Amino acid sequence: MTHAPTEPGHGRRSRRAPARRKAKAPRRRRVWRWVALGFVVVLLAVGGTGYWLYSNLNGNIKGVDLDQAIGTDRPEKLPTSGQNILVLGSDSRSGDNASLGTGKVSGARSDTALVMHIPEGRKQAVAISIPRDTLVTRPECTTASGSALPSAKRVMFNSVYSAAGPACVVKTVEKMSGVRMDHFVEIDFAGFKGLVDAIGGVTVTVDEAIHDKSSGLDLEAGTHKLDGTQSLAFVRTRHGVGDGSDLGRIGLQQKFMIALLSEIKQQDLLGSPTKAYRIANSLTESMTTDSGLASLTKLAEFGRSMNGVDPASMETIMLPVAYDKQDPNRVVAAEPQAGTLWKALRADAEIPESAKKSPATGGSTP
Repeated sequence: MTHAPTEPGHGRRSRRAPARRKAKAPRRRRVWRWVALGFVVVLLAVGGTGYWLYSNLNGNIKGVDLDQAIGTDRPEKLPTSGQNILVLGSDSRSGDNASLGTGKVSGARSDTALVMHIPEGRKQAVAISIPRDTLVTRPECTTASGSALPSAKRVMFNSVYSAAGPACVVKTVEKMSGVRMDHFVEIDFAGFKGLVDAIGGVTVTVDEAIHDKSSGLDLEAGTHKLDGTQSLAFVRTRHGVGDGSDLGRIGLQQKFMIALLSEIKQQDLLGSPTKAYRIANSLTESMTTDSGLASLTKLAEFGRSMNGVDPASMETIMLPVAYDKQDPNRVVAAEPQAGTLWKALRADAEIPESAKKSPATGGSTP
């Protein structure tokens, strides 16, 4: 059996089959899919300032017109589908991000993505992560330069961003899920570090000591208050937890996401305009959104509509995946679990427990 071709610049560098995982990959940062969920909470504070620094913050935000970039070849927006937001993470090594990465990596990638689904009524949210090494069919897209990029099968999910930009990632997710994305939000390394430092750190509790020379994380078992640099190491760590794979550290990242969101919501940002500004400035200057959110007014209005979403009740799910039979360094969407999960989102229905089981992490098939 032959191996599938690998696109230029995206070598065999990530997780391996359980018995032989010794990844040598650069530490890609999937955390942004978790971190960007916090923007809906932070924006409430921005709205509360009365837009006293509207002009400065508004100028930070970059927008992408999805309808123009993707066209009409998109899933239908159903009246009962709630809100679906694709959260992307950029690992560009330019500008402020240059000092935050490891290894020699050029360009930018969004190694994984998170689909945040907010049901009608906006009382509870579910976050579905798509592992970066999932093999997908990339649809035909238009690159940032305007040239056509043909459809391709069995490409790594994280290669789509570098090949054609965020609009193509949105189109890829819509094709694989049948779920219409109402919005997308992208945040980079510098935005994450600045956000954590702006709120004064995030408190996490770990059950076992973590000593990972690769990420620089060195924690004893117990409770710790992490600053921005430590938080980056916490969400990057892989060799110090679980089986050493990218799939194995998702649980650690989920723990951090809940802690971060809870910390933001507990702070009296409305009573501290200075802190609210620092957080909003850090976030917006590192943010790219679709044109429907690409202004402070639109972001604040959307954020206020999310006020009823409680981080403590948010459910986090990984897209069910199985190791690829041709290439154990890659995973593919596991069926029928993945199909059942996406169907539930389209119908704004409860996700069955059977659709949350991932064969790659030991979950049995239904």
